[in-house]
Amino acid sequence: MAEPWTVAGAGAEPMDAPEGVVTLVQGSAFCISGRDGDVAPGSPQGLFFRDTRFLSGIDIHLNDHRPEVLAAERTTPFSATFVLRSQPIAGRADSSLLLLRYRYVGRGMREDLVVHNYGEEPAYCSVQLRFSADFANLFAVKEGRARPEGQVTLATSRDGLVFDYRKGNSRRGLRISSSEPAQFVGDTAAWEAIVPARGQWSTCVQFTASIDGDEIEPRHLCGQPVELATPRQRLDQWRQAVPAVATDYDVFHQAVAKGAEDLGALRIFDPDFPERAVLAAGAPWFMTLFGRDSLLTSWMALIVDPTLAQDVLQTLARFQGTKVDPRNDEEPGRILHEMRFGDASSLSLGGGSVYYGTADATPLFVMLLGELRRWGLAGDVVDSLLPAADLALAWIENYGDRDGDGYVEYQRSSDKGLANQGWKDSWDAIRFADGRLARAPIALCEVQGYVYGAYLARAHFAHEHGDTATEARYRAKAVALKTAFNRDFWIEDRGWFAMGLDADKQQIDALGSNVGHCLWTGIVDEDKARAVADRLLSPEMFSGWGIRTLSSEMTGYNPISYHIGSVWPHDNAIIAAGLTRYGFVEEAHRVITGLLDAATHFGGRLPELFGGLSRDEVPFPVSYPSSCSPQAWSAASPLLFLRSILRLDPWVPYGKVWLDPVLPPVMSRLRVDRIPLAGRRVTVEVDRHGMHAEGMGAGVEVVRSPRAPLTA
Repeated sequence: MAEPWTVAGAGAEPMDAPEGVVTLVQGSAFCISGRDGDVAPGSPQGLFFRDTRFLSGIDIHLNDHRPEVLAAERTTPFSATFVLRSQPIAGRADSSLLLLRYRYVGRGMREDLVVHNYGEEPAYCSVQLRFSADFANLFAVKEGRARPEGQVTLATSRDGLVFDYRKGNSRRGLRISSSEPAQFVGDTAAWEAIVPARGQWSTCVQFTASIDGDEIEPRHLCGQPVELATPRQRLDQWRQAVPAVATDYDVFHQAVAKGAEDLGALRIFDPDFPERAVLAAGAPWFMTLFGRDSLLTSWMALIVDPTLAQDVLQTLARFQGTKVDPRNDEEPGRILHEMRFGDASSLSLGGGSVYYGTADATPLFVMLLGELRRWGLAGDVVDSLLPAADLALAWIENYGDRDGDGYVEYQRSSDKGLANQGWKDSWDAIRFADGRLARAPIALCEVQGYVYGAYLARAHFAHEHGDTATEARYRAKAVALKTAFNRDFWIEDRGWFAMGLDADKQQIDALGSNVGHCLWTGIVDEDKARAVADRLLSPEMFSGWGIRTLSSEMTGYNPISYHIGSVWPHDNAIIAAGLTRYGFVEEAHRVITGLLDAATHFGGRLPELFGGLSRDEVPFPVSYPSSCSPQAWSAASPLLFLRSILRLDPWVPYGKVWLDPVLPPVMSRLRVDRIPLAGRRVTVEVDRHGMHAEGMGAGVEVVRSPRAPLTA
């Protein structure tokens, strides 16, 4: 079987998700069901844990009929309530039996079934639950190719059902039990009860997974209060710590709140280091650690929780490459692309298989470490990670720069790896304006920007430590890279930067959103920035909802593709930050408000991506079929919007915080409480009359202007 990263990058056709699904997420477990709470066999639904589908089907019958759906709502990112009623008796319009399904996901699942009888006399009630389990690989489910690969057996007893799966030396299992005695026959659990008039009946159903014979205790246990479970406690602590945002722009408030809530749910806690939280990339298909995603997401989330960046850096350093291994593209100093678990039995992150094929995670690691220092937090941790940063920089020079021309290129070591190793990693993402696919090794424009940022970050560290030689070395490297980049990537007659350089050092001349990341890192010369901003906001790039990944004028443009014409919220958040950095505030606000308008059509939550169709052509954003939601860097995007609006740029080691908010036209007031900065909690309040900040602490000067120079 192909490795997950090969499948993900090969452009396989995903199975469309049905309308009205409910997705619950907690750590590396998630459940996808219909609005009735049922899981449809043969669909991409189910209960998943550690990249395996443990439950592939569940359906409920009430008095021998499927109940009628009245409502379904997520109550937290990991819990939902489904409201159903029994089918009315013949000749009557209403039913007196109401069924509530309270579902809680976390290292397994718990479901409380409650039947209410609103009638005036006792009512007979039978409840039946039928189950199926195929233990399919996550990617096989996603791509509609889930087929029996091992042997699944089912055993029943008075205590419950036990599904067992064997494939070679790998074993998986699922035990289903209930708090009220049930009759377990075949694949079905059945209960019978007489529900008193105006009374109720209930039971709790527990789904317990096992890996290689070891049962995994679920986070939510029958018989114990759900509010005392670890996920609820962690979510409550997260809610209490994140900044509070108040504004008259309700769409923005909702997007920030939902984004922060989703980030709390997407955190993964490694049993080997339970105090550290890292981020799963997104539900439902990427509930595991991705290097690039976690680095960019935790950067965006600095305004909410800088300790997330600290934990991500420590975890990625733990798995930093140590040797050359062409089987998984590992090289010394390289930061991982993704971690997958498959048949791994261990619950710790160290039990997963690691793939390193990414060109950007390694410089982003150094950039984020430098940014964490600027926020004045975790000084000891940052210092302890400097050796890892130096290993990363050594990778840039010795392995990333494959031909010694000063640019970081990528080329996979074997056909098992990803052909494209930037954030646009689908097979057809990197192309010329005439539609030809670029040939590796490829030097992407945004990757050079990240390297530029990494060099500057290392120079700042050296300056702090009085290491003048190292500071001079990395400042010189940054200057040389910026000079060469603006010479070699700039396409004079087009007015934009090339997407990259191909194997022959030819400019990959397609116009894509990649150039906006170059603004964010500051590698763009100021005399070229206006042209870049104008191109990004042109009708060919800006759909009205957001900036497309590829210009509509390029051959191969497809607005309903993954990377060649769609709109990605995290991409747009980075571009808006880049526009803000160069002083194009009005343009940044257009991008931000376009994305927030789109969020209203997705229930206030920004998905992983959506279609690039023009707002003039279709008056609503068009969903992409297998888009993740919630997804980590999309969830964090409103937080970067917030920072861009505040124009917040801390440099605590130098005793300064640049803070010069500009509100978009749709917003007249904004208050943000509990911004974590230099170990304190800061409040910023802005309206049309001015700005007030408090809580900065002694020795920190608030600079009421954009940080200058903008590109330094």
